[in-house]
Amino acid sequence: MRWVALALLVGVVGVVAGIPYVHNVDSGEGEVWAVLVAGSYSWMNYRHQADVCHAYQILHQHGVADDHIIVMMYDDIANSKENPHPGQIINRPGGPNVYPGVPKDYTGANVNLDNFLKVLKGDSEGLKGVGSGKVLKSGPNDRVFINLVDHGAPGLFALIGDILTTTNLTDAILSMHHNKQYKELTLYVESCESGSLFQKLPHDINVYAVSASNATESSYACYFEAELKTFLGDVFSIKWMEDTDRENVAKETLKKQYHVVESETKTSHVLQWGQISIDTEKVGAFVGSYKTGGDGGDVYGPFPPIADPCLKSSITSPDVPLALIQTHIQDSQGLIGSTFWHQEMDELKKNRTFVRDTMQKIIQQVTRDTEVTTRLMTDHHNVIFNHECYESSVMTFHNLCFNLGHNPYALRVVYALVNLCEHGYTAQEFTCSARAVCDFEPVIGIN
Repeated sequence: MRWVALALLVGVVGVVAGIPYVHNVDSGEGEVWAVLVAGSYSWMNYRHQADVCHAYQILHQHGVADDHIIVMMYDDIANSKENPHPGQIINRPGGPNVYPGVPKDYTGANVNLDNFLKVLKGDSEGLKGVGSGKVLKSGPNDRVFINLVDHGAPGLFALIGDILTTTNLTDAILSMHHNKQYKELTLYVESCESGSLFQKLPHDINVYAVSASNATESSYACYFEAELKTFLGDVFSIKWMEDTDRENVAKETLKKQYHVVESETKTSHVLQWGQISIDTEKVGAFVGSYKTGGDGGDVYGPFPPIADPCLKSSITSPDVPLALIQTHIQDSQGLIGSTFWHQEMDELKKNRTFVRDTMQKIIQQVTRDTEVTTRLMTDHHNVIFNHECYESSVMTFHNLCFNLGHNPYALRVVYALVNLCEHGYTAQEFTCSARAVCDFEPVIGIN
């Protein structure tokens, strides 16, 4: 009962599902709040919801109360017809079920940009009658942890049928800062090109961020599971969560965790952003510090790189659909279903070609120069300077050509819009050309 005596010195003690938690009311130390978002859907993207469910279990086991954890996920995995174990989600082969107890705050179509921004801004009035209606109610003494997991692109993060831009995210954080919604805020983001989301983030507003990748590279999936025929996690997410499961988070600093994760994530460049001095804080300041790996948590790893089961099965996020269909082809050799999976592979490749050809046609119509078009379709700019042109062009492509939230592969070609804008072409020119080229019916599911 030692924890009770300590808790009485600083605040109000509660118990959720047998896990003690503390609401600090008079100590000035504040509380921990969290927003966890998986922005995708479908069995193919199993890993994103598995990552977020695991993150919830970490917060819960470390004593953060459910009314302080807001979860946004489509929730179509645990009871999917493709799941041979209904009600179960795992984040590594043979791992524990991370689904039980996860709050269903915003699911299905309620996982969208508008709701996410209202959650961050604490707009409970705007979310009346929507999902659980939970929003951040944090104040100037509180610490906030935000974990975003999904597909991404330069300056973009997908949210089901919507797109979160660098400007959206930065403006929301600045609003939170202005309204004194946090003492310190930490973001962990898992997506391709996730580093590009923080290139406008100020260094002096008590916000610390870690990205799974730099501004131009993919993040990686890992832990392929043969029975489920999908990937169970993402390398960066697995690394920070397995480290958190192992460590005493009341002692481990964010800086130490960053160096562990940066070292173990061999597949992409994990980077720090914002007010990096915050990394001297303990991990437990943002995920709760009651329960640690030493208290009987699910401890797994670490492993030497050559034997690391996550790294050994890792694959770039855009290659996941190809790998999963190829697995079905191999498993169906000589069976009736073989033809179906070969057709699925042909369809996937045809759709991807359609997306790339569409973007190339639009760029060609803008530049009227084949050589320039080829260069804009192949080069990758490290930094987005003309955000207004780029984000306007992205929204045009999203609205007129391919919904980027419903067609993840379309995210793989928007880097061409960075190039277009950085070479002096305008969003207006792109919009005119896109209207002429994108005269087809809306499509979804191009992975």
